[in-house]
Amino acid sequence: MFQYHKWLRSFHAVARTGSFTSAAEYLSVGQPTVSEQVCALESMFSVELFHRRGRFIEMSAAGRQLYAITQGVFGQEEEAMQLLQSFRQRKAGMLRLGAVSPPIAMSLTYALMQQYPDVELETSFSSEHETLERLYNFDIDVAILALSEFDHRLHTQLYRRYPIVGVVRDDHPWAGLEQVRIEQIRGERVVLRERGSRTRQLVEEACQRAGIELDCAMQLNSREAIVHAIAQGIGIGFVSAVEYAETPGTRPITFVDHPFHIEYHLCCLGIRRNRPMIAELFESSLPPPT
Repeated sequence: MFQYHKWLRSFHAVARTGSFTSAAEYLSVGQPTVSEQVCALESMFSVELFHRRGRFIEMSAAGRQLYAITQGVFGQEEEAMQLLQSFRQRKAGMLRLGAVSPPIAMSLTYALMQQYPDVELETSFSSEHETLERLYNFDIDVAILALSEFDHRLHTQLYRRYPIVGVVRDDHPWAGLEQVRIEQIRGERVVLRERGSRTRQLVEEACQRAGIELDCAMQLNSREAIVHAIAQGIGIGFVSAVEYAETPGTRPITFVDHPFHIEYHLCCLGIRRNRPMIAELFESSLPPPT
């Protein structure tokens, strides 16, 4: 079994890093050793785990199934080593948080700093897809995501719910209004996030229910870019209320009856939900009453 463990570890390193060279660096061994061990695994079980095309490799269907298992095996092994490292460094613990929204994550990070001054915190930001991948790979412990679908591998809990507001240039006809109706969007040119954005998805779904066809003037891949596009007069936009930052030349707009809402969920791997620090975080982060 020890031999298989070494073979599986080499396979996992190649699958995770995407190349035999990177895997060798990750494991601090020679590349021939990694290649031999992966080939031995394939030969022993008569399976092709990687499709090789010169320098490029791609996991086979069998390789992807095996990687889904080794992620848990070696992810927990890495977690154990991090725990032992924290003991050696006399740290009370470490928590790695990943998120799609800086304002949401930094609010939680600050609260954790006050509550657990001896815990080392690492907070990072990326897209929902990248954050989920980091969670599955054990690169982060907890994530805050605006999920549209829920994976059975995850333990999730509603964290916060916010309205989505409109953003217009300060000389727009809406700028002097207290609120606007969703129907007033009809005929307006809009600046949207890229496809796959949860904010965009929620706005499009609500407008579709209201029989409103959006006139997309431009799509951009960041909130900051959208707000600057609005300031240039390209169109109106939409952001979560908590994520709107005052920008010269723009105004936030509230919609009557708040037709758009976005929910952020606290997520961890289901197999890790009872880890003491993660469990305590979920217990202390219940959403406020609506």
